[in-house]
Amino acid sequence: MSRIHRKQFLAMGAAALGVGTTGTILGCAPSSSRRGAPSSPDSSGPPDLVVLNARVHTVDSSRPRAEAFAVKGDRFLTVASTEEVAAMATSATEVFDAEGAAIVPGFIDAHSHPAWGGIEALVNVDTNLPSIAEIQEALTERARETPPGEWVTGFKYDDTKLAEGRPLSRLDLDRAVPDHPVQVVHRGGHTAVYNSAAFALAEITVDTPDPAGGHFYREGGELTGLVAETANAPFYELIPSNTTREQRQAGVELIARQMTAAGITSVHDAGVIPANATAYQDAYAAGNLGFRVYMLSSSAMYAGLVAAGLRTGLGDEWLRVGPVKYSADGSASERTMRMSTPYAGRPDDFGLLTMTQEEIHEVVEDAHRRGFQIGIHANGDVAIDMVLNAYERVQQRYPRPDPRHRLEHCSLVNDDLLRRIKAVGAIPTPFYTYVYYHGDKWGHYGEEKMRHMFAHRSFLDHDIPVAGASDYIPGPFEPMMALQSMVTRTDWQGRSWGPNQRITIDQALRVATLNGAHASFEEDLKGSITAGKLADYVVLGSDPYEVEGDRLKDIEIVRTVVGGQTVHSRT
Repeated sequence: MSRIHRKQFLAMGAAALGVGTTGTILGCAPSSSRRGAPSSPDSSGPPDLVVLNARVHTVDSSRPRAEAFAVKGDRFLTVASTEEVAAMATSATEVFDAEGAAIVPGFIDAHSHPAWGGIEALVNVDTNLPSIAEIQEALTERARETPPGEWVTGFKYDDTKLAEGRPLSRLDLDRAVPDHPVQVVHRGGHTAVYNSAAFALAEITVDTPDPAGGHFYREGGELTGLVAETANAPFYELIPSNTTREQRQAGVELIARQMTAAGITSVHDAGVIPANATAYQDAYAAGNLGFRVYMLSSSAMYAGLVAAGLRTGLGDEWLRVGPVKYSADGSASERTMRMSTPYAGRPDDFGLLTMTQEEIHEVVEDAHRRGFQIGIHANGDVAIDMVLNAYERVQQRYPRPDPRHRLEHCSLVNDDLLRRIKAVGAIPTPFYTYVYYHGDKWGHYGEEKMRHMFAHRSFLDHDIPVAGASDYIPGPFEPMMALQSMVTRTDWQGRSWGPNQRITIDQALRVATLNGAHASFEEDLKGSITAGKLADYVVLGSDPYEVEGDRLKDIEIVRTVVGGQTVHSRT
């Protein structure tokens, strides 16, 4: 038996697995467990690794706390006391003395856009900057490198975090880049700001009527530059998609390193297009995927799956086909979601719908009857009601046991919606970092609405297995920020939003782990530190049960392990 202590284990594990200081997996070939059907736990022989003297928060109700566990292959073999687990080790077993470190299951982000985020970071201008002046400077610099007439595109812009105290405008972009069409996409993904050259190229004027489900913002008889929802379509038709297959794979590998460094071991990518599905598969084949992916298919990818006769569930524990995903309304962070009551200070603005009730009925019936799980983006109470209408209707007409159709975001609820969500067995995936990070936007909703938004407490009180979701890029993906946001309901400026929705650290951990596994029909495979489940876990720098709520986001991720393999190590 070889015994090593915590610092030695971290350094040795990183070197043995080819993990550098940034958590990169270098030239690691895919293990056999990553190919074909999901592997079965191998309980024969001694464990490959035992972890002793830890504070293991298992998220397993049959044994919530433990001191130790053993790993065999890619599975937890035993979860027990230090004495019991130590007795299993042989001379061939690695022994990790955790020295009292807290260990939790790997975090599961049940709605985000990893491929989008990673690829954007490689090819577009990062406009998540603190001032308009700095955004202008970054765009001007990119324009100098861009051939005349070609697009300059930015991403991750946040209108409420600028030093000037106002949003970016068409005229700001004109001053920075007068000779190229420019698009700057809000980090929420539902709105963008364009310059005059872009409007001219798209043949959009101040007199162009708004399309259904979209809006060209105007002020003083001029276009402001801001465009919402479906009104972005004419611009996207003009912007070439010119990333290479190699760039897309590199983007996936980049975001995998970043998210696993934050403790995320599984993601649900909400709206995968075929090219990004290829990027995931390419990263997987190269041994650099890093995290597990449950793919919510875009309509384009769904059409191909249907043509091939495939459905939800295809794949293995690393890369799996999930639901088909649609979008029924606007954004919470961009203040376009559709509600039954207006935005604060905007008495005529109830938000935008992007689908009709008839369209929702049609796509739900089609996918349900083909054996697919369905996930529909529905933020506001009006949109949630419409999606539930479709889920209730299709279950009455074509009943299917436990379809777990999803309500992506499900931001603003009420007692009637909660009752119906529970009755139909739908899975809500509300934002879990938003209260903290986007606090400067919640005044647009008002105190009363915030008592019913991102309603983790209400979902749990109704016995609804709510899953945690960042929606990255729109929200930060760091799970420790998510725990703080759910536990404290306080934003980065110290303001409280909907304190009635606070939950305990126990509940927040479950939302961010086991409930995410349930949303993908994988609760028997992962989401807790349980014998027989995949050995996905995170070693923390501090115990979240011993840290003040407003310091949870500062807890360091010391080590992230996926299927018994280290994918991130602090060294």
